Amino acid sequence: MIYTAVKLNVVLVLLMGLDCGHCDNGLCSLQHCTNNDTCTVSKDQRSCKCVQGYYGDRCDQSAHIQVNCERDSISIRALESYFTYHKVPLDSLHLPNKLCRAQKEVINGVTYYTAKVFKDDYLLCGGKPLEKNITHIAYSLSLMSNPRITGNIIREPAVKLDYKCVFPYIRTVSLKYPVIPFFSEIVVRVDEVDAKIQMMLYTDHSYSKAYAYAPTFELGDKVYVAVTVTEPAEFFLLRVNECWATQSPQPNSTDGSVHTLLLNGCVEDDTVTFLNESNSNFGNGANSTVRYSFQMFQFATEPYDIYLHCAVQLCEPEDRRTCIPNCNSISKREAVMADWPHSLLSYGPIKLDVSEKPQSNILTTVVLPVAGVWITGFFLVIVILVAKAGNRRAAQAFN
Repeated sequence: MIYTAVKLNVVLVLLMGLDCGHCDNGLCSLQHCTNNDTCTVSKDQRSCKCVQGYYGDRCDQSAHIQVNCERDSISIRALESYFTYHKVPLDSLHLPNKLCRAQKEVINGVTYYTAKVFKDDYLLCGGKPLEKNITHIAYSLSLMSNPRITGNIIREPAVKLDYKCVFPYIRTVSLKYPVIPFFSEIVVRVDEVDAKIQMMLYTDHSYSKAYAYAPTFELGDKVYVAVTVTEPAEFFLLRVNECWATQSPQPNSTDGSVHTLLLNGCVEDDTVTFLNESNSNFGNGANSTVRYSFQMFQFATEPYDIYLHCAVQLCEPEDRRTCIPNCNSISKREAVMADWPHSLLSYGPIKLDVSEKPQSNILTTVVLPVAGVWITGFFLVIVILVAKAGNRRAAQAFN
C-alpha cells in the first residue's frame, strides 16, 4: 500500500545566480531573458536567473526535482547533473543537521541525489517547527550544500532547496464495521493518508501481552483496556470520552442492558482506574495512549457476554490542557466537549465464565432430607401392616 500526502508550496531557492540572457547598462527586464517560462529577472534587476527547477546557461534543462510525502517519511530528489552543473558534490549535500546527508540512487538508469528523512527523525534532522491549523500539519525542510569558502570568509551555500509537505490533520474518524473480535481498529483515509486508533484488551497490568482471542473472565476479574493512536502516534493526544458495555454488538442498540464505565472522560463506574492517573503525563488526554481497567461484571439477565464501546477524540498537542478532562467541574468539561466530534471503537465479545456450580438452598438442605425420612417411614408402616394382615389370614386358614 502506498501512502502519499498533499504537497504544497515546494519552494526551491537557488542562491547562485545564472546568466540566461543579456542585460543593458547593468539593468535587466524580462525581454532580456531567452525564455520567460524558465528564466526570470532577479530582485535587484541586475541579472537574469533560472526559475525553480531549471538550470543551464540558458535555463533550458530541468532538474526534475521531486518531493515525496509518504506516510512515514519525507524525501526530495533531483538529477545528479543539476548539482554537477553547480559544482556541488554529493558529500556536501545535507539537511540542516549535517548528520542527515543525501544519498545517490539510480532510478530506471537515471542518477539522482536524494535526501530522505523519517518523521520520527524530522526534528533531529533540523526540520522547522511543525505548522498546524485545524485541518493540516506542515513539515518544512531544506536540502543544502556546504557553505562556500572564499579566502577567509564564508558565503551562503551554493544550492539550497526549501521544500514542504502538508498532511491532513485528521480530527474526525469513523468505523464502518464497528465490531471486530479480539481488537478494534479505526482506519481512515483522507487525501490518501491513513490514521489509526486501536483498542485492545491485555492479560495483566503490565500491558505487555494483548489477547489474541475472545477473552473470558470471571466475576470480579480485572479487565485491562488500552486505546492507542498507532499512526501517526507522535502528533496527536488521545482522549477517551465515553465507554459503555452492552449485551448487543451494536453500540446504540435499544435491545438489552447498558452499563456506563466512563462519561465525559471521567470515571462513572467506581471500579474504573486509569493507569498512572496520579501522573498528569499519562492520564486521559495527556498523550497518544490511554490505559484503564475495570472489574468484570454480569448483566442481571442473559446474554451474559458483553461488548465494550468507547467514544474517542484526537487533540492537538497545544490543546493538552483542554484535552485532559476536568472531572471536578462538570459544566466546564461539557462546554469543552461540545465542539469536539467523536469517533467510535467497539470490542467484543468479552465472555463471562458462567459454568454451573452446585447450588445450596433451603429445598436441598432441609426439605428434601426431611421428606426422605417421612417417605421411608411411610413405606415401613405399609410393610408392617401388610405383614400383620398376612399373618391373620394364615391363622384363619389353619383353624
